[in-house]
Amino acid sequence: MAIFILRVTANREDQVADFLSSNAERKGLPVYAVIRPHKMRGYIIVEAQDRNAVERAAFGVPYARGVLKGEVPYKEIENLVEVEKKEQVVLKKKDVVEIIAGPFKHEKAKIIRIDKTKNSVVVELLNAAVPIPITLNEEDVKVIRREEE
Repeated sequence: MAIFILRVTANREDQVADFLSSNAERKGLPVYAVIRPHKMRGYIIVEAQDRNAVERAAFGVPYARGVLKGEVPYKEIENLVEVEKKEQVVLKKKDVVEIIAGPFKHEKAKIIRIDKTKNSVVVELLNAAVPIPITLNEEDVKVIRREEE
């Protein structure tokens, strides 16, 4: 198995990846993976048995511009295909948070309830005249300070 880079028209990577994988499957070619890295515009990473398999899979595919010369070592594309693990922040009741998405972006609020099954939190805005509970996704808030119990 080897890794090759296929040059494609910019912003057409998803279409080419779909065409390429369906072509390889239909023709029974030894193409094992087609990866469209979001950090690289105009290129698709293809894992196949050899360069010939990639060229045959890309033949006739619109927006495919050609295979770059030579194999690419995994070390060179490792940062493009490895999944970055997000640091998990534990939210607690009474934490003061900043809302980082949605219509209340940049507002400060206090967590009044946490629903782990739905990955959501219910907050009350600190600067609001009337406290209104707002349900947000856990990813839409950032802890500013912890309320000591």
